[in-house]
Amino acid sequence: MTTAPDIAVPTTTAAPVPLQTATPRIKLSRRGYAIDHPDRKLGEALMANALGAADRDAMDGILRQLVKASVSGGRPCEVNLAFMISMVKSLGPRDSVEAMLVAQMVSVHVMAMRCAHHLAHADDLAQHDSAARALGRLTRTFPAQIDALNRYRSQREPAITVQNVKVEDGGNAIVGTITQHANVIVSDQPPAAAARALRPAGARRRHDAADAGQNAQA
Repeated sequence: MTTAPDIAVPTTTAAPVPLQTATPRIKLSRRGYAIDHPDRKLGEALMANALGAADRDAMDGILRQLVKASVSGGRPCEVNLAFMISMVKSLGPRDSVEAMLVAQMVSVHVMAMRCAHHLAHADDLAQHDSAARALGRLTRTFPAQIDALNRYRSQREPAITVQNVKVEDGGNAIVGTITQHANVIVSDQPPAAAARALRPAGARRRHDAADAGQNAQA
């Protein structure tokens, strides 16, 4: 299955489109495939947005790969392809790395379900074992891909820095600039200073008075 030559995709990043706008379907033919939308440019923009594609080559490549992965009964399946594109859109890839990873995730899921079907209809022990092994590998791969996507996205999230904190009487606070990374809070103050800042005001006054008395006796 090759790409139809009459498909034109914007060479720049697709303009944002409303999330509620339905993604057009892909029509398959002997010539290849085409985006089924009355407005060609809008249809291309919607498809590029759904796939997280930045240009014509990226969009064409991901579509071609999804078409091949949608094969059922030896031929590409429009129903499978529509499902796969919908799943890619729902995961919202935000750059080229995410677009490729999400396309792999969707393809792995489709293949896993295909293996599950073969397993349910196995005629003998050999077919059963083959389908079971393939299904096991694919179902282990899918959560690993989810973890990879989450790790990649977390690296792109900016750190949260808090510089001014108001603390009421009896409250606790960490003194200094605080930066939060992956739910770990780090203060730029020495441990002793940070620990002293955590004491309630009354306890700090009593502690300072005791220190002064010890210094006077010394």
